[in-house]
Amino acid sequence: MTRTTYLVDDDDAVRNTMRDLLGLQPDQIIRDFASGEAFLAVADDVDPGVLLLDLNMPGMGGMEVLQLLEARSGKFATVILTGAGTVPRALDAMRGGVFDFIEKPCPAETLLDTVDAAYADLIRKGAAMVGVDKAKAQVARLSRREHDVLTGLIEGQANKNIAHALDISPRTVEIYRANLMQKLGVRSLPEAMRIAFAAGMAPGDQAPRAQDLRGIMAGRDRLAPI
Repeated sequence: MTRTTYLVDDDDAVRNTMRDLLGLQPDQIIRDFASGEAFLAVADDVDPGVLLLDLNMPGMGGMEVLQLLEARSGKFATVILTGAGTVPRALDAMRGGVFDFIEKPCPAETLLDTVDAAYADLIRKGAAMVGVDKAKAQVARLSRREHDVLTGLIEGQANKNIAHALDISPRTVEIYRANLMQKLGVRSLPEAMRIAFAAGMAPGDQAPRAQDLRGIMAGRDRLAPI
């Protein structure tokens, strides 16, 4: 799945270095902007993604950009880029919904790990490519068995464990898995999970977990062990 990162920093050297580093990873689209104004001019038309936003820039600073992005809440997972002496302001931004902040200069590993975590958060919230209503409509098209299999998959269960929990064969699980992915219009498990999370299916929900379903269907007095 292609990931898009937006880099907004007035320092050419910082943008070039970060762009080159992020570009080493596969399936990446990196778009960089020298000002907050330039990014806001296209913010309504671009795909969801991770926003690396410098806090201190000439003209419109990072905090002003964040305020103007409030109407697009959920479209971007924002990571603040901050220099020495501006950490308290970055912490204030986090209280306003920013995912994290990075103090410049930072090790390459810190940048990559933070961006990966921001993407994971964005996917979990279902904001990367699909809206909540669309995701719910997609999941609603699944049969009960397909829904059960998807529940097991988002909990990290292997096909054989899902099969045991549902009293069906692993081959049947594979068939249900292929059917549900076709109905969701995806080709990979991460994409299916993104839709499931967007629709509100997440580990810890009140809905029965795949491991529990076998016990429920068998009429047991208590749930099967997790």
